[in-house]
Amino acid sequence: MTTPSEPGIDPSLSVIMSERRQLINLAYRLLGSLADAEDVVQETYARWYAMTPQQQEAIQSPGAWLTTVASRICLDVLGSARARRERYVGEWIPEPLPKPSEWVTADPADRVTLDESINMAFLVVLESMTPAERVAFILHDVFRYSFAEVGEIVGRSQVACRQLASSARRRLRTSQAPAAPAARPGIVSDFKQAWEAKDIKALIGLLDPDATAVIDGGGLVSAGLRPIEGSEQIARYLLAIAGMSPGLTLLERTVNGQPGLVAQQDGVTVTVAAFDVTGDRIKQIWAVRNPEKLRPWTVQPQP
Repeated sequence: MTTPSEPGIDPSLSVIMSERRQLINLAYRLLGSLADAEDVVQETYARWYAMTPQQQEAIQSPGAWLTTVASRICLDVLGSARARRERYVGEWIPEPLPKPSEWVTADPADRVTLDESINMAFLVVLESMTPAERVAFILHDVFRYSFAEVGEIVGRSQVACRQLASSARRRLRTSQAPAAPAARPGIVSDFKQAWEAKDIKALIGLLDPDATAVIDGGGLVSAGLRPIEGSEQIARYLLAIAGMSPGLTLLERTVNGQPGLVAQQDGVTVTVAAFDVTGDRIKQIWAVRNPEKLRPWTVQPQP
């Protein structure tokens, strides 16, 4: 929705800038990285302002133009991201996001809206898709663009875009576990208390026997280079972390719309973890320790 322009501000500029939040939301879902999403949006606006006023006026729908350009840039970024991920040290996890009211950095226009399309399980599956599948699926199934519009954006036929989105849906269905009981309220709180108490028996009891923990340190901080599998192995790893980090503070937070924990050391966020809970057990933990991915969670020091 276009907001009224402020006095003294070019109305056309107000219209263009009002699209920023939509572009950030789109680019984050396409890339799984807030930093990359911000770069894409910046490049999109740079291309807009590189045009002459006459060229800008000739564009009937600036919002559609911006979406098209941002999507195409994302498509290029996704193509090169696979090579970058192969060089990434350890496991790569999408950048975790707090709920909008808890962002400690960024302009409100850069805060991503939370819904089921950004939970960790969903974003991790998106990583298994081809760039074209991911773009077609997100544009159509999440942002509700018609296949005719998707085709114009990605430069493919409507039939091809339907096939891409259908293939993406199959990947999602294959990855989804059978219907399970709803998550037990308070399980993350119980997990936090067990971790703080260093109660290994309680931790194991709250984890599914086949649970998996994936830790992303990016080679910048200590983290397991491979997923940790099994409730006992995960519990022992967590206790080892607690032993090496005296004074660690654990906070319950919403992470990408899911129950989560934030670990702080001397007031600095050092780990953000999202949980996938099935019934009364934790099935999956995604923990991000790479400091470059924790900007929305970290208060910047005042100069």
